[in-house]
Amino acid sequence: MYDKTVLIIGATSSIAKAIAVQLAQQGKALHLAGRDAEEVERTAQDLAIRYQAPVSWSQFEATAYHTHVDFFEKAIAQMGQLEGVIVSLGELGDQVQAQADFSQAQRIIESNYTGVVSILTPVANYLEQQRQGYIIGISSVAGDRGRQSNYIYGSAKGALSLFLQGLRSRLAKVGVQVLTVKPGFVDTKMTFGKSGMFLVAQPEQVAKAILRARDRRKNIVYVPWFWFWIMVIIRSIPEPLFKKLKL
Repeated sequence: MYDKTVLIIGATSSIAKAIAVQLAQQGKALHLAGRDAEEVERTAQDLAIRYQAPVSWSQFEATAYHTHVDFFEKAIAQMGQLEGVIVSLGELGDQVQAQADFSQAQRIIESNYTGVVSILTPVANYLEQQRQGYIIGISSVAGDRGRQSNYIYGSAKGALSLFLQGLRSRLAKVGVQVLTVKPGFVDTKMTFGKSGMFLVAQPEQVAKAILRARDRRKNIVYVPWFWFWIMVIIRSIPEPLFKKLKL
């Protein structure tokens, strides 16, 4: 058992893997959790061998809400004191299918929002009692304004950003940092083959920016940085004009 461990939930995502590599290079103790047990175990073993870092792992299903408290309690028993928690959950889904079938929309909402709220409930309570640590939540620039091409995914990420904002205000009183990350287009499995992609960032570049923002105790970070200005422009477009744009 180590003094402080970083818990990464959704550890098989490209961004989470890149963060895990950079933390392992620093010699941090890690606990990886994700849906695909085989891939999580494989990632944990690779990090442990490659970087001689202490890495443990467990399976986690975002929509199995009834398992979340037990998962976290077992993870704490295995890890010891938490340095911080990084949550990189979600899936883009298919907007067209979700428009026609609510079960598809529900899957997008639950994996991007409800599942995150569920696991962050025991996490936040624990860190509040610990009176130190951090939470990093991966949201998206898609949550800044509802666009016709992905408004269901965007609405879930927008809800997540608001949740993290409220959580930040609550936990700031006890010295716990909550960082909201809003990536633009990133070269990941989720975005592979999608049309309309531009200014695509690499996961390693995004991971470095996230950890830098954590170290600087930022509240919100757009990654890469220029997405802040892109979204300022998109948010400023008047609604009558915005409705005519194919975004």
